Amino acid sequence: MKTAFYIARRYLISKKSVNVINLISGISVAGVTVGTFALVVILSIFNGLDFSIKSLFSTFDPDIKITAAKGKSFELTDGNFDAISHLNGISAVTPVIEENALLRYGDRQYFATIKGVPLNYNETSRLDTSCITSGRFLLESEQVPFALVGQGVAYYLSVGLNFTDPIHIYTLKKGTSGRPSLSNAFIHNTIYASGIFANQQEIDSKYVLVPFNFAQELFQMGNRVSAVEIGLKEGISEDRTKSEITRILGDLFTVKTQFQQHELFYRVMQSEKWAIFIILAFVLVIASFNLLGSLSMLIIDKKPDIAILQSMGANQKLIRTIFLFEGWMISLAGAIFGLILGVLICWVQIEFGFLKIPGNEGSFIFSSYPVEIRMTDLMAIFLLVTGIGFLAAWYPIRFISGKYLTSPVK
Repeated sequence: MKTAFYIARRYLISKKSVNVINLISGISVAGVTVGTFALVVILSIFNGLDFSIKSLFSTFDPDIKITAAKGKSFELTDGNFDAISHLNGISAVTPVIEENALLRYGDRQYFATIKGVPLNYNETSRLDTSCITSGRFLLESEQVPFALVGQGVAYYLSVGLNFTDPIHIYTLKKGTSGRPSLSNAFIHNTIYASGIFANQQEIDSKYVLVPFNFAQELFQMGNRVSAVEIGLKEGISEDRTKSEITRILGDLFTVKTQFQQHELFYRVMQSEKWAIFIILAFVLVIASFNLLGSLSMLIIDKKPDIAILQSMGANQKLIRTIFLFEGWMISLAGAIFGLILGVLICWVQIEFGFLKIPGNEGSFIFSSYPVEIRMTDLMAIFLLVTGIGFLAAWYPIRFISGKYLTSPVK
């Protein structure tokens, strides 16, 4: 093996009798390098987008959300929520109310989701003062309720904290009969905005946070709630805790982790990432045809050397191993150069953010493309490139060199 490696290394760096072989070998290395570099950068960008979007959702969404398996609401006495609060790793058990309502501010109207939360919601959730773009995080002051309005809702209603007008909320009255009218079919209440929060567009254009008691009265909920949000301590497994909660509550409730609350969205992102991985893998396969041509021409060029090695006692296995190592080293060189270049570019983007999101102008949480380098991706890329390199080197050695390795030179 050492002999084969030594000869293959000399063939790689030595000048060939036909200069085009050196050129094709260089193109082979460059092609593998570019393909590997593209894989590292593209997958790292997908990782960055995935992490950033998950962090945005996790700011608003609970670690675990419990809803009724049937119907829109339930009573806390329907399940043993006291036992859940004593499970290991549970940091908060927060009942909430979520219902749709018609909002009116001035002459503008907009349908939004009113979410009733406890007054200390900023302590039990990740939605804190850092998400407030205007005003402050305040749900009640001197027994006067206030609302936190999503940035998208505030935009559509033209809500401004400097304005003194309240937000009018209309919702259907339960148990009405007879001919509907504004007086007997709708419940109307008003509330002032204390702050505007920004998280991500889907949430900002949908939610308005109000005190739990205000929502309870507005929607005539009585002792019923829409969901119970569970907060976990750092390092606690969501899946394991979900299993424990499901065992306690039984089939009357639906228990979802953060991933399951937006399962379709996360699966689409993962599918896109691996679709790009497969497409670029095909590009690497095409680039490896240069390697096939380079080795084929090298075998033809080294025909006299093959004859000399055979006359010195080299068997077919040794000679084939020489050219197999040659192909591996070309592929390995391209993989290493591509990985180093890809990691370097990603590091520059992480540190300095040179690649900006076009048309951003402060409308997103991040102004430049987020990037995250994952060791598992680097390992997968390295194994893919070296595997393709092995196959690309094996083919010409197996079929093309056969006529030169049939018998030693007499």
